[in-house]
Amino acid sequence: MKYNKLIRDKIPDVIREKGGMPVTHVAGDDEYWEKLKEKLREEVGELIADEKMDEIADILEVLEAIEAYKGFDRDEINRIKAKKAEERGAFKQRIILDES
Repeated sequence: MKYNKLIRDKIPDVIREKGGMPVTHVAGDDEYWEKLKEKLREEVGELIADEKMDEIADILEVLEAIEAYKGFDRDEINRIKAKKAEERGAFKQRIILDES
């Protein structure tokens, strides 16, 4: 079966332990970035379909990989998040905009 998708680091070992012979390659920068975005879309879709904490954990794993790849600073991300929450609020009050 062909996949052509980004997988977790230990999946080839799991496949081998089950008697399979995985064919893999290490992505270059452009391919890795594209595959990270595809993986994020995939994981968000799985959360929408399944609504389990496992899916949120998968999304966070992908976001952390994106953060590392892009060289983003976690503290700066948290500062930006806090500033947006302070200026515009968060999503805790469940407000739906019907018209403007």
